[in-house]
Amino acid sequence: MVKLALVTGANRGIGFAIANGLAAKGMRVLAGVRSEETAAQVRADFKKAGVDAVPVILDVANAAAIPARLADIERDYGAIDVLVNNAAILIDAPGGFAASLFDMTDDVFRRTWETNVLGPAATIRALVPGMKARGFGRVVNMSSRAGQLSGMGAGFPAYRVSKAALNALTRIAAAEAATPNGDVKINACSPGWVRTRMGGAEASRSPEKGAETAIWLAALGHDGPSGGFFEDKKPLPW
Repeated sequence: MVKLALVTGANRGIGFAIANGLAAKGMRVLAGVRSEETAAQVRADFKKAGVDAVPVILDVANAAAIPARLADIERDYGAIDVLVNNAAILIDAPGGFAASLFDMTDDVFRRTWETNVLGPAATIRALVPGMKARGFGRVVNMSSRAGQLSGMGAGFPAYRVSKAALNALTRIAAAEAATPNGDVKINACSPGWVRTRMGGAEASRSPEKGAETAIWLAALGHDGPSGGFFEDKKPLPW
């Protein structure tokens, strides 16, 4: 049976590459975007790339609206089997990657938390119960080495805190989704330093390379891992 995948933040960069990769694996792909204008553009981009993916409006920064919106999407397209929580923001300022905790504002922390943590938490709460009931599901949370407590340090604190929280969310959700006979797997991954609007032009990896581990986790077999953190398909310390 063909699986239905939803990739949030799929209009460009890593999310676009993930959507392409999942479509190439034979999945039906819904590409989450924030507006009708963006949907029109990404629809053209997918067509140009020869990818069969359907844009759907889903603003992950508005967690309160996510359950109803996902219910509408599943009504229109069917039950979602694979969720990739890719949408995220990095708005730490001043200084970008060198931003200091002591310069950070409550507004930056709040906006970062809404998109990078509350959004994924809301999608997981809305979709994983259905996955458990059907006995199958894959969830991939796009995290970052910036969220590793084992290597935590200074720089872009709002983003770091949000990714550490996303890692904790991954562990909690994976534990609660586990059932003796079920096949619901929830993992996190780091894409590495990728040439995107967030990563910058000097980054060492292409979006396609950054997407590889997420695509692998989204297509895991029954014996695959759950509750893990990966980069280049290899485990990372939390």
